[in-house]
Amino acid sequence: MGVAEPAFRAQLQRLEQAAGLPGADIRLMMEIVNETRGKIRDLGLDPHDTTGEELYAALKARLLRDEIQVRASLNMRADGTPEAVLEAACAHLRKLKLPTQTFVIKQSVLRAMLKKLQPKATMKKLGYRSMDSMIKHEPVAQLLAAVNIVESPEWQRRRIDAYKKLKPRDFEVKKAVFLLPTAKHWPEIAAEYTAHHKHNILAIPELGSVVILPLEHDLSGLAITTLLLAVSSVNDMRSLGSYLKLQQFKPDYGEIFADAMLHEPITSAELAGEPLPWKMVQWFYGRGHFQYYPQVFEPHVQPEDLSWHDAETMLAQLSPALEFWQGNQLLALLEDTRTVSLNMLDVALSVCNGLDYGQRIVHHMRTTLSRELMARYLHQENLQALLLGKLDEQLVPELAFD
Repeated sequence: MGVAEPAFRAQLQRLEQAAGLPGADIRLMMEIVNETRGKIRDLGLDPHDTTGEELYAALKARLLRDEIQVRASLNMRADGTPEAVLEAACAHLRKLKLPTQTFVIKQSVLRAMLKKLQPKATMKKLGYRSMDSMIKHEPVAQLLAAVNIVESPEWQRRRIDAYKKLKPRDFEVKKAVFLLPTAKHWPEIAAEYTAHHKHNILAIPELGSVVILPLEHDLSGLAITTLLLAVSSVNDMRSLGSYLKLQQFKPDYGEIFADAMLHEPITSAELAGEPLPWKMVQWFYGRGHFQYYPQVFEPHVQPEDLSWHDAETMLAQLSPALEFWQGNQLLALLEDTRTVSLNMLDVALSVCNGLDYGQRIVHHMRTTLSRELMARYLHQENLQALLLGKLDEQLVPELAFD
């Protein structure tokens, strides 16, 4: 998990004591070991005699074969241009029958805000001669994506300050949108972002939009990586949206929103002395770990607001061969102190960026494993009651001032 062992061991001991010594960590560890061995067998390897480097090579080879299957299912040529791959992926995302609604700033409000803030560097990069022309013709989510990449830190601080003045009436519930900018100036703008972040997906939570940035060169695993990252972005945006919906009656709503754009929202609940992020709460309910309690969340948040989409399941619907990746999110092989992740997004990002064994990515497996471990303890009635009590206290409506 990549954590400092003495502190982590102490945290586990506190969780065990608080939950009544259920041994949840040992049971989860054994599940991971057994399921990982089964996946190694599925790859045609011996689970008792496979090194981390051999497993990593087999996972990359498997993902590259599955990329061919995905491109075929989306009616793409295996050697298609990156533009064709991204267009097909974007078209597929737009057709998904998933609840993607989230709580966002009204486009008219954000347009007026950007016009007042005058993002001049962005206007120059996009090739517009006047601010009015840019605000009028550029899709506002794409414009905000460009602003995020191009404008200075000082300009971004002024944008966040403007967010602090927003009121709940400036927001609306809207379905997530997937965009692929195609204007001639976008490849240069996109290159700056992708070089730094090592992927081409930019989430715009203020508008519930996922912007898929254009690429000049095809990448190994591009279709799979794009689809996985886009669905992950939708989960993140919906988590933020449900949190914001619950804060609508707070008098300092604008401050809450601005802070949520900078820092992950944290609940007042604690587990073993550690604060519980709202995203983890969303994941607990969305993955079916907890029963939905209307007395805590309604009338502002409904069960569908707390859903969590499984990108691996969506991909498996394109081709049965991809069922291998289902249930892999928290699986890993530990060889001495070296970890090899079986999480599909970790493997896809490693393939897409051409990373060798020493550079492999394990971040998404570790995040999922951390959430799952906490969920196992929160299944205990006393800890779940504590969480619900803290959420109920934190989310009690207060009078909002317009």
